[in-house]
Amino acid sequence: MYKALLKFFVSAMVLSIFCISMPIFAEKGGGDHKANQHRHQKEKNWNKGKNQNYRSHGMRVLPGSFDSRQRAVILDYYGPRFQSGRCPPGLAKKYNGCMPPGQARKWGVGRALPRNVVFYDLPPHLIRQLGAPGPGYRYVRVAADILLIAAGTGMVIDAIMDLNSM
Repeated sequence: MYKALLKFFVSAMVLSIFCISMPIFAEKGGGDHKANQHRHQKEKNWNKGKNQNYRSHGMRVLPGSFDSRQRAVILDYYGPRFQSGRCPPGLAKKYNGCMPPGQARKWGVGRALPRNVVFYDLPPHLIRQLGAPGPGYRYVRVAADILLIAAGTGMVIDAIMDLNSM
C-alpha cells in the first residue's frame, strides 16, 4: 500500500509540473496579432479574384476598382474642365487640386466618407459610358477626385485622384 501511495504521489507531481510548464511552450503572439490570423488570411492575396462583379458593359471587373477604360472615359470628360482652371500661385505649389489646406482631401480609400464632405453625383451619360457601378455602389465627385463609394455606408472603395494634374 505504501508503494501504491508513493507511485500515485510521484505521478501526480509529474503531471502537475507538466501542466504548469505548458504555457512556456506556447507560441508567443507578435505585437501585430499575426498569430491570431487564420491560415488563409496569412497569405498575401487570400481574397484575390473573389467577389467579382459583372457590369453592364460585359467586362469582368473586381468591385471597387476603376479599370483603364473607365479612367480614360473620366479623363476625357473631366480633363478639359479641370485643366482650364487656374490656381492662385500659393495653392498651385501645393499640388492638391487648388484646394485650401483645411479642405484638401478629407477622405481615404478604405474609410467612410466624412459627413461634412460635399460630393456630387456624376452625370447620367458619363455613368452610362463607365458602366453601372453594381448594386450598392455609386460614383461621386469630390472636388477634383472621382470616387466609387458604397451607397449605404459611404465607404470609399476606389478613387481617381487629382484630375487637375492629369
